[in-house]
Amino acid sequence: MARTIRPQGAADDDALINEALERGSREHFTAEPPRTLQGQINYLLRQLGSAKAVAAELGVTADSVNRYRRGARKNPPKAVADRIKDAVRSRWQPRVRQRARRRAAASSGMTVEFRAQFGYRAPVGTTDEMRLRLITLHLPPEYATRLFDAQAGTTGENPNEVLAEAAQALYFQTDTQTGAARAQDLEVEITNIDYIAARY
Repeated sequence: MARTIRPQGAADDDALINEALERGSREHFTAEPPRTLQGQINYLLRQLGSAKAVAAELGVTADSVNRYRRGARKNPPKAVADRIKDAVRSRWQPRVRQRARRRAAASSGMTVEFRAQFGYRAPVGTTDEMRLRLITLHLPPEYATRLFDAQAGTTGENPNEVLAEAAQALYFQTDTQTGAARAQDLEVEITNIDYIAARY
């Protein structure tokens, strides 16, 4: 399952959800991306066109990119190695990843696991303090579609709103064991996501 952990102090839950969806898409390959440093750099050079463009993507100098390409430098710092790997995987087999997204939106849905603070509103009143929970949801295709659309910015919804509505309907207003309806007047708010993973 692709995972996103929020650094302490980060505040943009929508960005975290979007990143988790993007990382989830990177799990769908029909062939493995390049594993060697030279192979990864050569792939990025083909995709981006120049050592300068690759350097800008990775936050290094063009000279460093050329040394990696030639094999003159074989062990970049871990942070740079991670950026190289992410840059490759984010571009690898885009049509395969798009098919996976279309399948999730049309038929299979997606699974989202996340830890966040939840607040509740109901006719009897509103909770004074948010509760931290870790929950796992299987989102049916209609929610997967809305989440992808919110990620793309093609609707007026944002990802946090869609995820909160899905959690409200599928977890808090439905008995996860029996499927029976419960707490239909409950409204759920999600804040402070500190972990999220998506699989589809």
